[in-house]
Amino acid sequence: MKLYKKDPEFYKNVFTLALPIALQSLITIGVNMLDTIMVGSLGENPLSATSLANSFISIYQIFCMGLGMGASVLVSRYWGMKKAANGNAEAASTALKQTVCLMLRLTVLLASLFALATLLIPDKLMLLYTDDAEIIEQGELYFRWSVPTYFFLGLSLVCTIVLRSVGQVKLPLFVSIGALSMNLVANYTLIFGHFGFPEMGVAGAALATLIARIFETCAICGYLFFKDSRIRFRIKDFFMQTSSLIREYMRISIPVLISDGILAIGNNSVAMVIGRMGAAFVAANAITSVTQQLSTVVIQGVSQAGAIVTGQTLGMGSKEKTMQQGYQFLGLGIALGIVSGLFILAVSAPVISSYKNLSEETLEIAEELMLSISFIVVFHAINSIMTKGVLRGGGDTKMLMLADNIFLWVLAIPLGILAGPVLRIPAFWIYAALKSDQIVKTLWCVLRLRSGKWIKKISTGNK
Repeated sequence: MKLYKKDPEFYKNVFTLALPIALQSLITIGVNMLDTIMVGSLGENPLSATSLANSFISIYQIFCMGLGMGASVLVSRYWGMKKAANGNAEAASTALKQTVCLMLRLTVLLASLFALATLLIPDKLMLLYTDDAEIIEQGELYFRWSVPTYFFLGLSLVCTIVLRSVGQVKLPLFVSIGALSMNLVANYTLIFGHFGFPEMGVAGAALATLIARIFETCAICGYLFFKDSRIRFRIKDFFMQTSSLIREYMRISIPVLISDGILAIGNNSVAMVIGRMGAAFVAANAITSVTQQLSTVVIQGVSQAGAIVTGQTLGMGSKEKTMQQGYQFLGLGIALGIVSGLFILAVSAPVISSYKNLSEETLEIAEELMLSISFIVVFHAINSIMTKGVLRGGGDTKMLMLADNIFLWVLAIPLGILAGPVLRIPAFWIYAALKSDQIVKTLWCVLRLRSGKWIKKISTGNK
């Protein structure tokens, strides 16, 4: 099997899916960077508070990603079955709707739980990340305005992933442009009190995000429920019978939810370690995390494209072709990782210099973190495209659940605690320790790909 092969159709298919996804992520991250700069102009404590509050909200977001990507494994496979025209089209169509129905029910339940926790114990949630009283107070304020956001964020996110799984990638991109432009204008208006509105500070940032999410949800869910002609899911289908698919859904999708959920908690444990390093370290990490996300937008796009392409190819019944495509995705991971590392090195100085009201200590830590990120991103690219893309698309969700969390909890978090709060070694090595799972997991991904054991059978669940 070759890492790089002359196969124009494959690469065209991958990047037709990946580029709109990457552009959508790029727009999101670009606006988030401006958000960070705007909040950062209020000082280190507001910046740290919003960063840490969003660390908790990101747990929910990753859970939703798990719900959406778990459903995507099934949706892309069933969509491939429908296109294969091998007599399973009707069963595959029903299974498609049942998958979306189960996903939406779980999303609403999950949103309710997170909203309730944010409403009742915002101070306790902030205490998970910091013991600084002023940062906690600012974080509580941000949380109070964020409670309804969970419902809109969850629904728009999972429905976007489902639409992508059947090849509908342009609409989410256009909606994202509108929503994030709205978010940017609302941030400028509400954070600083322009155009006759009161100056709300961090509360304005939270309210602006809510406004953008409401718009995004209305557009995405409105299209899926009333216009879409591929899945044909309608509001009445939310109440459909799903018992015939529950077992298959649990087998394939729930491990993705558990994996991403525990991974989210693990990543927040990383944020807790960083939160104990002081306001300067937290602020420096907030600066660099945006750049890291910016450097990996194409990687994320190719990862999601990998899951979709793999699922659809297997749905059409071509195992050998799927194996070859797996190696080609591995080659893409290596190439994109190197490009991303070089990109971070090139932009780190101008990005850091754009933050005017932060201390010299914060800026020095940010420089060290940027250098470490440029090294780790090579391994992140490879295993992200493999685990979140190819192996997941093949249905290997149980093994991925184990691998993701063993490497994080047994290796990365203990090393990060030792390097950070205990030894207080330089920031470069603290970050490398916190992300050491990325290196080990890359080696595991290559071995798993070669074994071929990641290709699993998936049924429609209908008798």
